[in-house]
Amino acid sequence: MNKLIWVGCLSYLVIGMAHVVGGAVLEPMMDHYGLNYQDGGQWIMNQFLGFLAGVLAAPYLTRWIGRRNTVLAAMGSLTAAEAAYSLLLPWGFMLGIAPVAGFGFGLTEAVLGAIIIEFVVDRKASAMTRLETFFGLGALAMPSAAALLIGAGIWQMAFPVVTAMAGITTLIWLTMSFGQADDLLAYAAPKETGAVEHRPRYSLSALPLLGIGIAYFVLYVGMEMSVSNYLPSIMKERTGMEEAAAASTLSLFWGLMVIGRLFSGRLADWSGYMRYLAVSTAVGAGLLALLAVTGSASISLIWIGLSGLVWSGVFAIGLLYMNEKLPGMTERTTSLLVAAGGLGGAAMPRITGWFLDHYSAGSTIWMLAAVSAVMLLLLVWIAAETRRQGREIGGRST
Repeated sequence: MNKLIWVGCLSYLVIGMAHVVGGAVLEPMMDHYGLNYQDGGQWIMNQFLGFLAGVLAAPYLTRWIGRRNTVLAAMGSLTAAEAAYSLLLPWGFMLGIAPVAGFGFGLTEAVLGAIIIEFVVDRKASAMTRLETFFGLGALAMPSAAALLIGAGIWQMAFPVVTAMAGITTLIWLTMSFGQADDLLAYAAPKETGAVEHRPRYSLSALPLLGIGIAYFVLYVGMEMSVSNYLPSIMKERTGMEEAAAASTLSLFWGLMVIGRLFSGRLADWSGYMRYLAVSTAVGAGLLALLAVTGSASISLIWIGLSGLVWSGVFAIGLLYMNEKLPGMTERTTSLLVAAGGLGGAAMPRITGWFLDHYSAGSTIWMLAAVSAVMLLLLVWIAAETRRQGREIGGRST
């Protein structure tokens, strides 16, 4: 099982790279194709529509072809898409390839997360944290590599780097034995039974809480991916940074996010999930506001680094909190919230690209700060809804 976890970590490293490679080279790629930010936002949106499809398809594909074959299909799709990106095909083809890339890393993320949650018995939280840390390392390494490639005038080589990593990982999944875990990953034909399967459902009283939680995840992932994809462009316009230096700001953001993930779980356990989410969201909104009013490159880097630190645990702790408040529906709740994040990641970069085209970079940051403020209001609503449910349960028990 330990071998499976480490190969899962390698896979998460690759999908972390795939998540941010587009944003890291967006500026020179737009110059190459003669595009505006809205066009770049459409490309990013297409990727995340594919991501959404991959997340939603994961449970059906694992039942149909097995977990290992599903991971192979996912990594193979990602490898093929990144190889096609490497050719710098006409823009219409690039838009068509984008959903395939998104489908690959979305499917990989969903299937591997479910495998770890379902089959790792000891130190499950540690295993999940390890996966997320490697995702962050991939998202950290790719902008740094892209900055070097941009500085050398060969930015287009960023896509072959991801292609090679994804291809190597696919070969490992194809050839490596995981011992006893092989049986867990293999396809198993469903057993015929005359019994009617009972599928748990959400109670009517739980639906408002679920809906608010979905809205929170839509806004959070949308905001995070807008920052990940447009931060270099924003910093270039706001501070006059060179392209290579602007691209490296993503490394700062993700580097502090990786560090934050090392202790965010313990901090959330100590403070409580809701308090952790509320403080992180409030401080994150404040840091974005500070970034919007700061014209200095050096001070802006401080706000960017602190933002990565503050937002580092929000996604994982949010999943834990919502599953805690909606017990007995872990698989479905997690799937819906991850899919909601994919929807936000698809739509928000498109909106952010439109803002950059029609308004200033400063106005765009203010828009993202406003989104974070709305997230804080949603948390207040979630807290009120959980208290209402608690009173109803207490009233029925007396």
